[in-house]
Amino acid sequence: MSNLIKSTTIAMLVLNSVAIMAQQSQISRKELLKTTLDQTITSTEIQEITLAPGVEVPKHLHPCPVLGIIKSGEAVFQIEGQQKLILHEGDAFYEPKNVKILHFDNSSKEKPLVFTAIYLKEGNEENIKF
Repeated sequence: MSNLIKSTTIAMLVLNSVAIMAQQSQISRKELLKTTLDQTITSTEIQEITLAPGVEVPKHLHPCPVLGIIKSGEAVFQIEGQQKLILHEGDAFYEPKNVKILHFDNSSKEKPLVFTAIYLKEGNEENIKF
């Protein structure tokens, strides 16, 4: 009887392995952003933000790090001291704490820009300072 239990257990493990391998072939992962944070995070705030066509956001900074992803549209993005970039749908971005953001503008004059922003807070920081 114990041989039957061992054989059944082995067969179940093999079938589970095959099922897991089949599932993994149906799931793909793509790294969008990897960054290091130099702070303790005690809370987060997540917002979906929509900029009307052609909107240019004034120069600003964030008292906390901000991670985000473009849901639709394109953004002109520039952190002080870095090159200007165009972020497309699906692109992730990082805005460091207390660093001036020169551009986060909707590059389209016809379509809104929609993105998700994740504010990583260690206290009661504001989300943005103009």
